[in-house]
Amino acid sequence: MDQENPVKADDADQSTAKTASGRIVWIDIARALALVAMAIYHFAWDLQNFGYIEAPTVDVGGWKLFARADASSFLFLVGVSLVLANHPVIRWGSFWKRFAMIAAAAAAITVVTYFVTPRDFIFFGILHSIAVASLIGLLFLRVPPAITILAAVFTFLAPWYLKAPLFDHPVLWFIGLSDRLRPSNDYVPLLPWLTPVLLGIAAARVLKAKQGFDWLRRHAPHGRIASTLALGGRHSLAFYLLHQPILFGLVFLASQVAPAARPDPVTSYLQSCQSHCVSSRSSGFCERFCRCTVDGLLGEGLFNQTLEGDIDVKSDPRIVSLADQCTRQADEPQ
Repeated sequence: MDQENPVKADDADQSTAKTASGRIVWIDIARALALVAMAIYHFAWDLQNFGYIEAPTVDVGGWKLFARADASSFLFLVGVSLVLANHPVIRWGSFWKRFAMIAAAAAAITVVTYFVTPRDFIFFGILHSIAVASLIGLLFLRVPPAITILAAVFTFLAPWYLKAPLFDHPVLWFIGLSDRLRPSNDYVPLLPWLTPVLLGIAAARVLKAKQGFDWLRRHAPHGRIASTLALGGRHSLAFYLLHQPILFGLVFLASQVAPAARPDPVTSYLQSCQSHCVSSRSSGFCERFCRCTVDGLLGEGLFNQTLEGDIDVKSDPRIVSLADQCTRQADEPQ
């Protein structure tokens, strides 16, 4: 009997350790709520894309702030999760497995959107940003949180002070220091979007040092709603990949039954132009640029051909020249 007691005690210690190091339900729930918010925004975007909501409603104002706040919270949780999974020792096997899954999903989104929406395909969206930020985040896992916060401040301010023609090459667009970008339905460059990841790393380091995560584990929420949300948070990548095709498909089917009213072609062009433009430029620039292009197209008698897709806007020298001219005019101080 005396020989069995240490075994039982050891089993109990292992069980306690497993519970103490298990998943934190609160973080899964927070991730799920961020995904729900993302789905709400994407559904609104789909409604705008099919004409049920006037463009560029979801690309400016409160909707734009909502989207940025949601993306920031999601990236913040990426930093927190990076600490929980890899501090104080980096678990290289699980890290590379997770990285490969995210990178593969990001590449798939690029390929699919290139064929579905070639004019504004996703070349560096939130999954691309998460993959690269996770690699960079490893460098800060053992750095004092104060230094990580200073790095976060730098990454936040960099796009306002370090933009230069050097970064205008498409290969460097992922950094976020170029003003000359192609439109994209989801553009989340490293700068400034590395900021919430670094803040998440710093916050998690402080919380871990103060045994905050242990408190969260001991006070895990219970109930059906909490369990459902936690389940969604544990499968965030699958949710992200599936929710938009489903929502887009539902709105598409609705548009076949009860299509939205067609607006005036010029108004429609301006709304579409500004909607795509504001993903990479200011709303003031986009308003001036789009008005200039529509005036130029109408003046040259090219508007209807462009609208109907009879002109290759990427290579036609008349369109390229007009776009360059309108870019210069829109960049001029007002």
